[in-house]
Amino acid sequence: MRVLVTGAAGYLGHAVIAALAERGHEPVAFVRDATKAPRQATATAVGDVEDPPSLRAALRDVDGVCHLAARARVRESLTDPLPYWRTNVNGTLNLLDALTAGENRASLVLASTAAVYGTTATQPIREDAPIAPTNPYGATKAAADLAAANVAATGQLGAISLRAFNIAGAVDGHPDRDFTRLIPKVLAVQAGLAGELGVNGDGEAVRDFVHVADMAHAFVLAVEACSPGEWRAYNVGSGHESSINDVLATAERVTGQPVRIKRNPPANEPRVLLADSRRIRQELGWQAPNSDLSQILSDAWNALTSSYATRE
Repeated sequence: MRVLVTGAAGYLGHAVIAALAERGHEPVAFVRDATKAPRQATATAVGDVEDPPSLRAALRDVDGVCHLAARARVRESLTDPLPYWRTNVNGTLNLLDALTAGENRASLVLASTAAVYGTTATQPIREDAPIAPTNPYGATKAAADLAAANVAATGQLGAISLRAFNIAGAVDGHPDRDFTRLIPKVLAVQAGLAGELGVNGDGEAVRDFVHVADMAHAFVLAVEACSPGEWRAYNVGSGHESSINDVLATAERVTGQPVRIKRNPPANEPRVLLADSRRIRQELGWQAPNSDLSQILSDAWNALTSSYATRE
């Protein structure tokens, strides 16, 4: 398949391009800057999801789309929500419009998020849990999912939404440089790129971390499985329960040094957030062989230190 990957220059985009190429597909990187396209891409298309003409041009002769382009910072979405609605919702609508404008019926896989569920008390979270986002980021991703489901119901395309929980690790030496996320921030502290890590409360909040390589493989399986006229949502998580303190202890083992932390008051956040990923395992045969916490942090640490050593 010839597969367009929007947001290909990003952290997850690099991993998805690599996974598609390894599977024998032809990944096309859709990026705003051609110099940032992943090296494994078969071709590069320059454009923006907020620019419909560039989308239509990029979709020529494409069999599938992995739609990753989005704004994805929860706290930022609370203080500046409009750009999230423009990119995450309008960008997806532009893509759906371009996909349905011609006769080509390309498969569509959307990068969705556990944030669409909000703070549900039932754990682990299943796909039939209520959609109740508590922030603009989650709300915009829920809206994008619903738009894709509505269009798929017309028979004009097949779509799958992959609801990720906490993606971490690294593929092909490409680290996650978003230090607002827990694991990148911990490792930034260890590498001397940040002063300390703020830990809310007792550090016993539990999360579900999935290796970016395993997440990327989910995109490959999904784009192969889309069926015209159908939309499906899949939760993607490792099934491993890891507390914040577990992450700190693992980071200390991997890096060989203690983590400098600052204890903050408890935050208004879920005590437990876990994925029930049985549906994607049973229906698509997905597994998470790389999602042991030690491997996630080791791969992320090696990519981060190698990346910054190369820059010096």
